[in-house]
Amino acid sequence: QVQLVESGGGLVQAGGSLRLSCAASGRTFSSMHMGWFRQAPGKEREFVAGINWSRDDTYYADSVKGRFTISRDNAKNTVYLQMNSLKPEDTAVYYCAANSLRPVVSGTRVDYRGQGTQVTVSS
Repeated sequence: QVQLVESGGGLVQAGGSLRLSCAASGRTFSSMHMGWFRQAPGKEREFVAGINWSRDDTYYADSVKGRFTISRDNAKNTVYLQMNSLKPEDTAVYYCAANSLRPVVSGTRVDYRGQGTQVTVSS
């Protein structure tokens, strides 16, 4: 089992920045593929970003490319999502995700998911 705990969400004005963190525990974090999804009220879950276990591959949704950056610190068992130039349409609950064998990308089944952290961007 893997436990994922997100933090760092909050209220920010459009154009601002936030950094989300996801602390993982329960098994070897360095071997896990990690990522972020989000879900806005009344909308489907949407892939945001993914990073493979060795950090040499990252994946982004078109809607966040150039604004968001995913990274990981295997020594701290933590994955981050740096979000810059935030827009009101980025408002959602952001979920951390982990997979044992498959990269976390759009359309992938997720093995583990956190409880989520709310991000609200005001206009």
